[in-house]
Amino acid sequence: MNTDPKTAGPTPPQPRQEQRPPGFTEKLEPKPDHGEHSYRGCGRLKGRVALITGADSGIGRAVAIAFAREGADLLISYLCEHEDAKETEHWVEEAGRRAVLVPGDIKDPEHCRRLVERAVAELGRLDILVNNAAYQMTHKSLDEISDEEWDHTFRTNIYSMFYLSKAAVQHMKPGSAIVNTASINSKSPSPQLLPYATTKGAIANFTAGLGQLLAEKGIRVNCVAPGPIWTPLIPSTMPPDHVEHFGENTPLKRAGQPAELAPAYVLLASDDGSYMTGAMIPVTGGRPML
Repeated sequence: MNTDPKTAGPTPPQPRQEQRPPGFTEKLEPKPDHGEHSYRGCGRLKGRVALITGADSGIGRAVAIAFAREGADLLISYLCEHEDAKETEHWVEEAGRRAVLVPGDIKDPEHCRRLVERAVAELGRLDILVNNAAYQMTHKSLDEISDEEWDHTFRTNIYSMFYLSKAAVQHMKPGSAIVNTASINSKSPSPQLLPYATTKGAIANFTAGLGQLLAEKGIRVNCVAPGPIWTPLIPSTMPPDHVEHFGENTPLKRAGQPAELAPAYVLLASDDGSYMTGAMIPVTGGRPML
């Protein structure tokens, strides 16, 4: 039976709500779908090891569930959301795969290097790196953006990708993959998300350049560009009125669910995407990336 994409997930308005950053899944209403009861794997990543940042919730959790059901063991990197991370661990282990949970701040280059070392030491290898964790805040004017926040956003969103990719490549063999989370803001920046949108443009460029640089090693580098996706990041970084109508500005008239992103990451991480590198896959609910 076909599924109508307009009604495949909850439609706005969402309940007005607000959280303190970084946000927690348990407090989110309605609850997001990460593919817990819908994703079906078929061995695309059997025997592989993946490191996923921001894997405690949202897109990262959906990717973790999908990767585990495709046969991968995982290192789950997250900041401090221990309960959310334990929930992701539950679903990975239910799929019969191993999960190593490592909290910490990816702004720190030493922590990034330790993440890679932990993955190799505890899981035996590293085949896939998913650079997914991100920071954003909403602002009405340039004056509201402090020097500290600008630096914080860049270090979290783009510096970490450099640190992690550089460390990971030392252990990767031909056929390995790096998958970055970009955004529709890479090409169509929201002025209210200026620091975040600027980093997402950098991520798109970083992906295209690194894909070319690592091609001779047989390591592919691609990115997924989500549109509005319903995750804890939304009520913890946007005003309640924006949260209420989040996703209405897409042709499908709703926010996407994290589960709707996971197949794109599986494609780019698996051999199904063997001729794709330096590419970007938009998952935007129909909003064009200009």
